[in-house]
Amino acid sequence: MEYQTITYTVESDVAVITLSRADKMNALTTQMRAEIAHAATQAGKDARVVVLTGEGRAFCSGQDLGDRSAGGATDMERTLRDEYAPMLRAIVNCPVPTIAAVNGAAAGAGANLALAADVVIATESAYFLQAFTRIGLIPDAGGTYTLPRSMGSAKAMGAALFADKISARQADDWGMIWEAVPDNAFEANWRAKAAHLAAGPTTAYSELKKVIRGSWDNTFEDQLTLEEHAQGKCGKSRDFKEGVLAFTEKRPAVFEGR
Repeated sequence: MEYQTITYTVESDVAVITLSRADKMNALTTQMRAEIAHAATQAGKDARVVVLTGEGRAFCSGQDLGDRSAGGATDMERTLRDEYAPMLRAIVNCPVPTIAAVNGAAAGAGANLALAADVVIATESAYFLQAFTRIGLIPDAGGTYTLPRSMGSAKAMGAALFADKISARQADDWGMIWEAVPDNAFEANWRAKAAHLAAGPTTAYSELKKVIRGSWDNTFEDQLTLEEHAQGKCGKSRDFKEGVLAFTEKRPAVFEGR
């Protein structure tokens, strides 16, 4: 696919998907959602970690309300089912770790796009906004799932009802994101985190994503069984053999990945 609303690069096993409609604060269109979904799926094959970030002063301002190709207000259910869901699934089900590097405003569906990633790193000047009730809607793009799981039901309900801005520092303090980073250190920070994951044990990361996400729907006994199967797979991997050997030889492990 030839991308027009995003850029896609792969270097040193790190795939970077950059939302590139800076003049529109990277607002989501039908085309953009399709391109993000395609790139996230491709990145799972090309790289060992995926970073999603924005160009300009915003990460993503949510749905482009002027995008007529999305069907408009009369066809929101179809848009969510046929356009948002495939994009979000591509990110959530990506077999390698995903990082949302939130460089600025993340509002509406843009905030929930970020929360779909495994790890969210935000610049301190960024903010998150569940703007939906301001126009008579409920949070979507997976927000009703990720919000209570990332910040607790009380904070999630307040964020959705009041539609107040949540600063990156607040989001960090509430456990909504992994960390808020000073603006002047932001890019170096997420690039270092991405490089760390790109050099890590790919099989373990893939299985870890499955068991953590699966835990919300499991009983304790079910989760123990899921852990057993996942750990059994990890124990048979080349990465585990290398990790043990490196430990005994008192040297850093060199994980080969897939």
